[in-house]
Amino acid sequence: MIDFLTFNVFISADVLIVFYYIGALLMPVSSWLFVTWFMRRYKVIDDVYREAKTVVGKTLNKKQQTVLISVFLLAFIFMEIIWRMMFEYLIAYMRIYDVLMQS
Repeated sequence: MIDFLTFNVFISADVLIVFYYIGALLMPVSSWLFVTWFMRRYKVIDDVYREAKTVVGKTLNKKQQTVLISVFLLAFIFMEIIWRMMFEYLIAYMRIYDVLMQS
């Protein structure tokens, strides 16, 4: 317990895994909920969104709409992959530190 309180023992590898899952699962969901709340709270934002959606729907053909949706899906997947890689590097750093301290 003393080692934990004096920061001689790191718990970050286990905690990082928990934070990874919180970020990977809850951040997109909470972002979506926040945006929907924000649009309901401020009518002008909702009006602008609906108008832009109508203009894009009328301007782009089906192929262009499919490409646009695909680009957004790929961007989301890349963000999730980068989130995962960031945590893998942090966890690897902690494990390297643990191995070096055991020597």
